[in-house]
Amino acid sequence: MPVFYDFARAPSPRRARILLAEKGIAHTSVEVDLATQEQLGAAYRAINPACTVPALKLDDGPVLTDNAGILAWAEAAYPEPPLLGVTPLEKAEIASWNARIEFECFSPIADALRNTAPGMKDRALPGPVNYAQIPELAERGLARLHAFIDAFDAHLAGREYVATASFSVADITAVVATDFARVVRVRPGDHHVHLLAWRARMAERPSMAL
Repeated sequence: MPVFYDFARAPSPRRARILLAEKGIAHTSVEVDLATQEQLGAAYRAINPACTVPALKLDDGPVLTDNAGILAWAEAAYPEPPLLGVTPLEKAEIASWNARIEFECFSPIADALRNTAPGMKDRALPGPVNYAQIPELAERGLARLHAFIDAFDAHLAGREYVATASFSVADITAVVATDFARVVRVRPGDHHVHLLAWRARMAERPSMAL
């Protein structure tokens, strides 16, 4: 059975938790305490030298060390239900929206949080190398995040799902990203009616409680 390295409060492993639940992939979980920087210790570095979560150790030994790898493996090993689309156009639309959410939502949140949080001083980027905070990046991140929320709400008008007519990994990424925006005090407002309606539909899926 695969071993999943997790941290309950972090957004990146939440994406993988939801994916594994949607695919019905049985696994055991090991908590890696990012709050105490356990990810930087020798024991976890031996598992994932990138010092990040999630990571997924497969039954035959290889370790997948990021969401992209976990997603690609899960879709190939467990093709049902398809979360990366079925037709060439669906695959393209899902890949495009997944990348856009990572760049226009997740990245700005990370910039706003990691460049201001006192507990992340000299830890402005995840991984084994320390980087100094740049407060100006936080300001830009908040501006980008607000712009994305507005554009995303408009995109969701008349749509049930983010990218295609079916639930996909783009919905997973968007749920986790927009939920995580609360850490920088950004939440959809009452005027974001399409985004709020989509999020309410997503909440009906049991995986979203993870």
